[in-house]
Amino acid sequence: MKWVAISGSWRTTNQQVEDDVRAHVSTIIKKGDGIVTGGALGVDFIATDEVLKHDPLAQSIKIILPTPLTVYRSHYLQKAQEGIITMTQATKLVVQLESVQKSSPRSLIEMFYTACNPQTYYARNTAVLDAASELLAFQVNDSHGTQDTIDKARALGYPVQHIKYKI
Repeated sequence: MKWVAISGSWRTTNQQVEDDVRAHVSTIIKKGDGIVTGGALGVDFIATDEVLKHDPLAQSIKIILPTPLTVYRSHYLQKAQEGIITMTQATKLVVQLESVQKSSPRSLIEMFYTACNPQTYYARNTAVLDAASELLAFQVNDSHGTQDTIDKARALGYPVQHIKYKI
């Protein structure tokens, strides 16, 4: 089984991004390969949702969080309280991650950091690449996190498929 890292914007997506993510992920899963994501909103959430449509037991996905799930859950709920994301977004993400953890505990990988911040997210990007052998990036509006992952993948010599969007 080949593992493909999926990276993309969490802030901004549209129907075209969603359709592209779903089509690519569906093709990967149907070939018998798997994906690795960072468990964020946006592209990661869409990719995970698509995997679960094909593989409800979550055997073909690895989700790497920068923190334990309890810390990650609190972080997203706090961001919803601050108005950065909606409570619906936070709740859907937490439910999705808890569902994966319940279905396939090995598929949800919790890193050891105690807070979510740019440094721990970038460390998570490195861990996502460490678990994969190539990258499929959906970069919206020059997203810095996605660019970080692209740069790291290229430095590792990984094949990179880079799809750019302006929204």
